[in-house]
Amino acid sequence: MKIKLRISPYAYPILFFAGAILVGAFCLHCNFSLRHNSISWIDSLFTATSATCVTGLAVVDTGTYFSTIGQIIILCLIQVGGLGIMTITSLIFYLWSKKISLTDKIAVGQGLLHDPTFSLGNFLINIVTMAFTIEALGALFLYILSPQKVGLFSSLFHSISAFCNAGFSLYENSLMDFKDNLGVNLVIMILIILGGLGFSVLQELIIYFKHKINHKRYVLSWHTNVVLSTTAYLILFGSLFIFLGEYVFGPGKETPLGESILVSLFQAVTCRTAGFNTVDIAYMTNVSLCIMILLMFIGGGPGSCAGGIKVTTFRVLWAYIKGQIFIKGKQAVIGRFAAKEEDLNKAVILFVFSCILISIGILILNITEGGEAPHIYSRGIFLSIAFEVVSAFGTVGLSTGLTPHLTFVGKCVVICLMFIGRLGPIIFLSLIQHIQEEPRFAWPKENILIG
Repeated sequence: MKIKLRISPYAYPILFFAGAILVGAFCLHCNFSLRHNSISWIDSLFTATSATCVTGLAVVDTGTYFSTIGQIIILCLIQVGGLGIMTITSLIFYLWSKKISLTDKIAVGQGLLHDPTFSLGNFLINIVTMAFTIEALGALFLYILSPQKVGLFSSLFHSISAFCNAGFSLYENSLMDFKDNLGVNLVIMILIILGGLGFSVLQELIIYFKHKINHKRYVLSWHTNVVLSTTAYLILFGSLFIFLGEYVFGPGKETPLGESILVSLFQAVTCRTAGFNTVDIAYMTNVSLCIMILLMFIGGGPGSCAGGIKVTTFRVLWAYIKGQIFIKGKQAVIGRFAAKEEDLNKAVILFVFSCILISIGILILNITEGGEAPHIYSRGIFLSIAFEVVSAFGTVGLSTGLTPHLTFVGKCVVICLMFIGRLGPIIFLSLIQHIQEEPRFAWPKENILIG
């Protein structure tokens, strides 16, 4: 008798991402990927995970440690991780046989669209075409705006890294040499924002502008409006608070106004998911770091290259809190609609699970990264660890300088956080629920005092 092993569709992205990371780690450990150095297995695994999960945290300098082949491997991992393993795999099968299994349709639909009922083939082709076009244009503009410092390969590398929200840079100090270059800053920020909106939002925006050009009326969906408005609010208020923390009440009061505004805006954009930096994060004030932790935790749009709990989750929870306090109906109302109860429950579960995961990560790193030192001698390490953990979970890649000094256990913890953060806690929760049997009984209910 043959026994068929049934794999949940929610397991496919996990398996494919893990497979890509292992293959990438093996390639990065080979001599052809390195210049004149050797790299440990844990560091190659860390780098491969960071690249595939489009995080950007680095234990070694990408530009000087890896050869051109190694940098190309990292770039391929970023591209694969940005578009999503399931997207590329499904596209290959689609182009090969023009057929797609229901399992793959469910897996890709859950990961990329808020509505899984879609034309998969056309959508996948649009994704790849859209991504490659945006990355090519970004590389072209980077090359034109700074030809003396950014070569063709470097322009392409940073364009793909920015659009995929990876944050990997070929420069040891990231983009600090370009902090006052308006053109480079704008190109990188636009790429980051586009990569963090979500592919379904990008596709709808293209349709919207086509209608505008043809003078036809087109109304953006509620989902797209929520993503766009929340993204704009987060960038605006994030920039404002970073500006206040660094250049009004902080040490940068003598900085020219134009440069301070540009730096504040760039950091508010990049810390939501990308990981590039134009200033040294370690020298930023605690106020700015706390604001950046919040932005990293929220992240970008669903089905995008970004991590975090996603802007829609944050908006639903914020609307629910307002509804509980100020609105009689107590619904999570956003614009012209109220969120469904099942979506609200999912947002609450995601928020709680993410907070628990981050808390565990912070606790473990506080033990492994100098836990034996008394508090009086380790002041500041807690914020650095919290920043590192949220950056890994949100697949952001910013660091106050802790990453290269992590212990073996610390690196393993960060690897797990990046992996879970890229795939999203929801997919792991969905997998657990999918393999469980439906209960055939109900527990009696009783009141309990709360608060």
